[in-house]
Amino acid sequence: MSATTPVLSLEAALDPAEAAGFFRHPALSARRAGRTRSVAVALGWLDTAKGALSEQGLALEAAPGPRAPRRLVLALPAADAPWRPGTPATVLETLAPDAVPAEAGEAPLLPRAAFAGRRVSVPLAGAVEAILLHGTLRAHASHGTLRAQVTERPIARLTLTGPPEAVLATMRDLAGVLPLLPPRASLAEEARAFAEQDKLRPRRLGAPRLAADLDVEAALRGVIGHLLEVLLWHMPVAVAREDPSGVHQMRVALRRLRSALRAFRPAADAPALRRFDQGLKGLASTLGPARDWDVFLAGLGAELAEALPGERRIASLLEAGERHRAAGYEALRGLLASPAFRQMVWDGVALDLESPWRATEDPKAADRRDAPLEDLASDMLSKAWRRMTEVGEDIAHLPDPEFHALRLHGKRLRYLAELFAPLFGRKRGRRFLERLAEMQEQFGLANDASVARALVETESHGPGAWAAGVAEGWVLVRSRRARSRAAKAWGNLLTTEPFWNQG
Repeated sequence: MSATTPVLSLEAALDPAEAAGFFRHPALSARRAGRTRSVAVALGWLDTAKGALSEQGLALEAAPGPRAPRRLVLALPAADAPWRPGTPATVLETLAPDAVPAEAGEAPLLPRAAFAGRRVSVPLAGAVEAILLHGTLRAHASHGTLRAQVTERPIARLTLTGPPEAVLATMRDLAGVLPLLPPRASLAEEARAFAEQDKLRPRRLGAPRLAADLDVEAALRGVIGHLLEVLLWHMPVAVAREDPSGVHQMRVALRRLRSALRAFRPAADAPALRRFDQGLKGLASTLGPARDWDVFLAGLGAELAEALPGERRIASLLEAGERHRAAGYEALRGLLASPAFRQMVWDGVALDLESPWRATEDPKAADRRDAPLEDLASDMLSKAWRRMTEVGEDIAHLPDPEFHALRLHGKRLRYLAELFAPLFGRKRGRRFLERLAEMQEQFGLANDASVARALVETESHGPGAWAAGVAEGWVLVRSRRARSRAAKAWGNLLTTEPFWNQG
């Protein structure tokens, strides 16, 4: 492959139990284009006693031996840098043996963790090279004791390198039959967390922040990469079902991503984007029941249990709720373990790399991509604002379906406002965002009550009818109180000038 040929590397995490005989899998053996090469690999990571490098998102990596060079690796991407899931850790600098990077300061370097295993490489069709790194992470930590503790953990990573189109197609096809997803952390970050008995640090969390100097395409690619990473970060928590925040945060990331795709659609649209959005919609519909029952049991269910302690019929209603929640989580786990979900993730990575919207022949869309990002943002925010406020000032007596539609319009506006506000300056958007958030909080409480009412209706026949009736009455009272507060928050928002209209 010549130096001018574009080359892409994508990395996927692999269950270490799958590493033995990995390349004998039919999906890989059918793609073989040469002989297997296998070499022993040993790596170590160094840092100061206080972790000066890891605090900066860096790691110093070295093979054993006095002549082995050291590599300064970016273990965590910079907060303001664009990020694409599946990107291997970047080597920032290759140093001489025993060299100390300036970022470490003057403190001595100490070994923190090591890896021992094998690197197996196989050429595949399409000029793609597949490299499987598998072995054991080992952490040495004295922790003030006389004898060091040694702990170990198996780990495996697959990297595909070659022409971008072939690498993307190969990774997507393999993910259809093998559990391959972008890793949640670099190998260096895994080693740090393991050695320090600490949690992994997320690459991305929350809403993306767009820099004012980005063009339209760079902004869209950045949003896709950021929010895909957030989805992947929260996925294990959702699967484990130990903390309801996992499902909640996945749902928020999905909504932000779908809202952004719709916002950018006048400038960037393509069948591939539409298919990706449909996949996100399917995931959202599967997350919904698990989240709804989480909210019901922690909110209304807990209130009923406290108000009527020992009431057998209420206990039976909550037991039914637990069964519904378990079924919701089981369906979610099935989807997140499916080939369809894995391929959807890699499809998102491909959007960032291939920019399929450029293949369209719509001159208006091309003009919008060439225009300043702030222009697109102002247009989208203005449309969302008009759509939401066309109901007028008095919303206290809106029928439930219209109130629900208004809440959805407000949610979409909030995601857009959070996304685009940095383009207009923090101070300009702060008051508007605060009031919009308060409005959404009150609308959300009213909606939670409506959702709870719909949920208990599933138990309103037979033995559960009495408890369901009590719950519905309770919900009705709480919903009316929330509607009143929502109307007040709505009035406050309408008196606030939208930040994108300020001079």
